[in-house]
Order: sequence, then C-alpha cells, then structure tokens
Amino acid sequence: MKHMEHEKSDILVTGEKRQEGVKIMEQKVYKVMRGAGATNIAVGIITLVVGLVSGILLIVTGARLIAGKSKLLF
Repeated sequence: MKHMEHEKSDILVTGEKRQEGVKIMEQKVYKVMRGAGATNIAVGIITLVVGLVSGILLIVTGARLIAGKSKLLF
C-alpha cells in the first residue's frame, strides 16, 4: 500500500509520471529560493538597523550644532 501512496505523489495533475531528475531540480529550486529569502530578510534587518542608527546620529549631531550656534564667531 505504501508503494501506491508514493506513486500517487509522483503523478502530476495531467496524469503523467514525474521523472526522478525533475524532482531533484525542484528540490534545488526550493533550496535556492529558501536561501534567497533568508538572505533578503537578513539584509533587510541589517539595513533597518543601520538606517535607524545613522538617523539617530544625524539628529543628535544636528541638535548639537543648533545648540552651539550662539557660540560661533565669524
């Protein structure tokens, strides 16, 4: 019975039986997609953190310049 269940999963909607090479290629594609998705998430998080830190630094230095404006002599 197990063999029949395995065979059912190998049959496409069209009724054609999948070749072994097609399964391997699909697995490779899914692995590549999973890796690309994980990389995109990691780069997105890093970009978010760098953006927040640089934004905070810009605000702080801008505030210091404005606060020290009266001390400048030209």
